[in-house]
Amino acid sequence: MMVPARNVRSALPVVRIGEIPPQETPRRWMIEGLWGASAVGLVGGAPKSCKSWLGLDMAVSVATATACLERFEVLEPGVALVYLAEDALSTVRERVSGIARRRGLDLSRIELHVITAPSLRLDRAEDRHQLLEAVRRLGARFLLLDPLVRLHGADENNATEMAQLLSYLRDLQRQLDLSIVLVHHTRKHVPSGAQAGQGLRGSSDLHAFGDSNLYLRRTKEGLLLSMEHRAAAAPEPVALDLVTADSTRIHLEVTTQPPPPRAQSKARIDEAILLALQEAPAMTRSRLRDKLAVNNERLGEVLTQLEREGKIERGPDGWRRVAS
Repeated sequence: MMVPARNVRSALPVVRIGEIPPQETPRRWMIEGLWGASAVGLVGGAPKSCKSWLGLDMAVSVATATACLERFEVLEPGVALVYLAEDALSTVRERVSGIARRRGLDLSRIELHVITAPSLRLDRAEDRHQLLEAVRRLGARFLLLDPLVRLHGADENNATEMAQLLSYLRDLQRQLDLSIVLVHHTRKHVPSGAQAGQGLRGSSDLHAFGDSNLYLRRTKEGLLLSMEHRAAAAPEPVALDLVTADSTRIHLEVTTQPPPPRAQSKARIDEAILLALQEAPAMTRSRLRDKLAVNNERLGEVLTQLEREGKIERGPDGWRRVAS
């Protein structure tokens, strides 16, 4: 009697815990303290809270390796791709041009690309394929999609429908080692005391989905930016201002800085920098600034002078002392 053949399926892969190799490198940042490398998440806030300005500032920073908001250092720069569904192309150019002028950058040399399609629907297979191919063709490392509500026809309150959309974005991120920033609105009425992520419009899956999430909200004192990360501690919130004094250089700016050190003399800062770099093999500018509690502009001046004197040098992982 013949025994009917059974369907052979591959076994579910498992590994003993001790056989998992330890993590050899620390948490990767694309923008230190602000956005993880190959992270997907949201920039959330109410209308007119400068979400698009922040997204474009991040895109320019990644594309030019310049500090985001002139404070958060870019550690993994690369090509940026953006789609702003609610803004005319001329408006996008004008905003990016203002940020570039502020930083002394040549607009024509910035590796920031803009999707010009009149619509982009990520619940459609053809549009998904076109977006993936565009990112792959450009070799983009950073993708800004603004706003999320214009990118699909799903019910944002339906967890099942949103899960399908978010799953596509996660696949895109993993296939291409890509950082994805989604601009999203908060609800009109948020309960007092609720966490920032709980105020996002739609399914709670949106909040849980993000590796890095940024939140902008208006307070009596002005605009406040708070940050949260799945695999890192959240930095302290910072106050922002949209500086419009010069119409050709409109940009977001951090308005609060760490308190200055007791002694602001160049010699004392020199000593503090060299001592800090003696204790650690390398430190980024932002880490030095936070450790020494020194003004960012003054720190830059002293770092430049020490580099000219041959006492320090800048490597891919930050500043380090030069062996004497």
